Amino acid sequence: SIDAILDAARRSGADAIHPGYGFLSENADFARAVEAAGMAFIGPPAECLDLLGDKVAARSLARAANVPVVPGIELDQDTDLVAALSRLRFPVLVKAAAGGGGRGMRRVGIQDELPDALRIAADEAQAAFGRPTVYLEQVIEPARHVEVQLLGDRHGTLVSLGERDCSVQRRHQKLVEESPAPGLDRDLRERMADDARRLAASIPFHSAATVEFLVDQDGKHYFLEVNTRLQVEHGVTELIADVDLVGWQIRIAAGAWLPPEIGAIQPRGHAIEVRVYAEDPWSDFGPSAGSIGTWQMPAGPGVRVEAGAEAGMALPPQYDPLLAKILVHAEDRTAAIARLRRALDETWIGGVATDLGFHRWLVDEPAFLAGGVNTGFVAEHWRSGPDLTAAATAAIAAVVAAAAGEQAAARARDRVATGAGSATSAWALEGRREAVEP
Repeated sequence: SIDAILDAARRSGADAIHPGYGFLSENADFARAVEAAGMAFIGPPAECLDLLGDKVAARSLARAANVPVVPGIELDQDTDLVAALSRLRFPVLVKAAAGGGGRGMRRVGIQDELPDALRIAADEAQAAFGRPTVYLEQVIEPARHVEVQLLGDRHGTLVSLGERDCSVQRRHQKLVEESPAPGLDRDLRERMADDARRLAASIPFHSAATVEFLVDQDGKHYFLEVNTRLQVEHGVTELIADVDLVGWQIRIAAGAWLPPEIGAIQPRGHAIEVRVYAEDPWSDFGPSAGSIGTWQMPAGPGVRVEAGAEAGMALPPQYDPLLAKILVHAEDRTAAIARLRRALDETWIGGVATDLGFHRWLVDEPAFLAGGVNTGFVAEHWRSGPDLTAAATAAIAAVVAAAAGEQAAARARDRVATGAGSATSAWALEGRREAVEP
């Protein structure tokens, strides 16, 4: 509620509002309302939100700035869909012009499926974003999802702070982000950064934003969209660039200049973030509701945790499933993965299903270790997850029975992780941890 937020800001004496990651963070009407109330909106100007908040308009801006764009079709009442489809090949994506997070998006394999997909996507877009506008986009596969972090002040200084690979996804939503993106050559990094800056420089822009690209198997990159806000994964860039993005958003909103040296920053080491969702990866990442039992987050050198949950908290199904972000930083990718493996082994969440088991599997998965990820990685490699053998299941039951009695064994519910490819499976049982040799 814009009115309620502004009322709270006035009563608290605030002179600026940071909108966070979602909700109203890319809402131009909210930005205008904040400014009209005499406060600073800590984000891009409303005109920028108007121009880039609509993906169809953003695609047009990208083309005007000579940035390569994913082939697609913008739909209006005059569009000859049959003729336009001759420029694309199936499969295609139906995508909402507003919003994000995979809502209002449908993959269409054949033309006969298109009418229903257009209708369903438009209904989802209307419900989620208040606008039914959708468009078509060519599916590029295999492809990597790579995004460039931008930071600009009110005085014309605009810098890029490296890129993040966000290819490990489910339902077009990110599970893992890392920087620098593994396997990208220097020329491609520079071309994407140049395109991102050129697009942002073509419009009124300041604060933080992320320009997202698809990179095909031939090393060609295509503009997807711009997120005119702080990203959930902004911490990955903060770790490798040693830059406080939120701090700079606040300074920029207050009129500060970006120092010249910020544009010359070189990546320092390697950083990885995994998103801890209340979802069951063994059930196609379906949502999990309930009450959190055990809650233990990792710590130590090179480990950063941002959490929005705690033991005893109820998780109703109406809210976003993101519980926490676990980030690691080390001197190179191999060391970062080793640090993430250790951090995941220290993490325990009970009472609800989470994707921790998926992440623990991932850090031992050969394709991930080799950096060979793309947006189809989860579907290709995870499928329904590694199966527990009958011997492991029997061993777990025996350990629970011996450690806590048959009654506790019957209540055991907190599957935390299966260390696929290793000798030990880790489980939490009513808050107790046991290591089982299958």
